[in-house]
Amino acid sequence: MTKLTKNNLFKVSDAKPETPIDKTTRVVRQMVDEETEKRDAKNSRLRDARLERDANTPPVPKDSAASKLHRTKAASTQ
Repeated sequence: MTKLTKNNLFKVSDAKPETPIDKTTRVVRQMVDEETEKRDAKNSRLRDARLERDANTPPVPKDSAASKLHRTKAASTQ
């Protein structure tokens, strides 16, 4: 009788070959992941550019906009 070891006691199943559906799924997931990475990188780049632009832009005086709004409301109530 042969000596039982973990190598011959349990049958090792070979990995089944990849089916066409599995291959398609793998390729599509890879494509989606790549597109997600590109989109995230683009969004990050655009966000940084917007924040930098906002930081370098002087603030707009709000009193002129408020007085203009006040004038239009006053004119419409009369």
